[in-house]
Amino acid sequence: MTDAVVIGAGPAGLMAAEALGKAGLSVTVAEAMPSVGRKFLMAGKSGLNITKAEPRQAFLAAYGNKLPTALATALHQFGPQDVISWAEGLDQPIFTGSTGRVFPTVMKASPLLRAWLSRLASLGVQLETRWRWDGWDNDTLLFDTPAGAQRLEPMVSVLAMGGASWARLGANGQWAEHLVEVTAPFAPANMGFRVDWSDYMTPHLGTAIKSVALTAGNQTSRGEFILSKQGIEGGGVYMVSKAMREGALLTVDLLPDWSVAKIRSALGKPRGKASVSNHLRKVLRLDPVKLALLSECGRPLPEDLASLIKALPITHQGPRPMDEAISTAGGVRFDALDGQLMLVKRPSVFCAGEMLDWEAPTGGYLITGCMATGRYAGRSAAAYAKGR
Repeated sequence: MTDAVVIGAGPAGLMAAEALGKAGLSVTVAEAMPSVGRKFLMAGKSGLNITKAEPRQAFLAAYGNKLPTALATALHQFGPQDVISWAEGLDQPIFTGSTGRVFPTVMKASPLLRAWLSRLASLGVQLETRWRWDGWDNDTLLFDTPAGAQRLEPMVSVLAMGGASWARLGANGQWAEHLVEVTAPFAPANMGFRVDWSDYMTPHLGTAIKSVALTAGNQTSRGEFILSKQGIEGGGVYMVSKAMREGALLTVDLLPDWSVAKIRSALGKPRGKASVSNHLRKVLRLDPVKLALLSECGRPLPEDLASLIKALPITHQGPRPMDEAISTAGGVRFDALDGQLMLVKRPSVFCAGEMLDWEAPTGGYLITGCMATGRYAGRSAAAYAKGR
């Protein structure tokens, strides 16, 4: 008999298991895939960005203007500095980049995950892989396992099964069939968008456009993005992807550090026999890929070229497929949960991580949000179990 069951072994689930284990409960973690933390490890392939070191108000703003109370509480209790201290407590040195993004010094996720699993083992946490959750029979949890059907009746359980993107890594959203009444529809988040490029853009596809500002609705992102064969993607796009998904026009400022007046002054210099393209390259120092994008999206070039350079519209054909998205919006609604992340209609069952209906950009916010809600749900579940 186990006191607590955690379903899902990503950052949220493992953090919930850690909180439950530290509270003295016996814990079983059930993971549907053959190994744990698959999406976590994939995120670390290009450098594991665990959080963002910035003032609390700015950090919380990344999660939206109206944070559900439980999410706000979780983030207040486990914010950027807490993430850093937690990682350092696992003997993983940390560094902060020039943009405030925080990484393990080794940049990889695997050493951190190994240290984390070792800590969980020391707390007595039992890990079961290839255990697929099949819902409930009244209050009994049902699992399909290599050894056949299993039934567990813990005092408390934490659901942390991820969103609905990257099915090959285990996040397929199939759990929603057991929680239909409390789940908002899934939508892609932190995703690329389809753009039907002309053949003119072919030589530039796969190239990053750097030092730009992207704006959609009331969201603006400074950074870079990539022109792909399918359209546009990358960190700069992901930061404004929510507004784009909801229908806002995307514009790109090709020279965010230049004012319109400065651009007009530069464009007013004698062009002589130079082509328009060469003139722009010379007086504005626009590189070939920015010039190509200006030509692709700005033709015919208007008389007020400076204003176009500051707000070049990019027409897209909508988000790329959800399974290509880094994360998803939608999931378990906060109005179906109490302030402790417990399902109102299923006392003793708590929810955490990306399966909750919240959305945040990449850059450390996603992982921090998953860990914070996992910890909060785990601590809440432990308190509930002890209260029983």
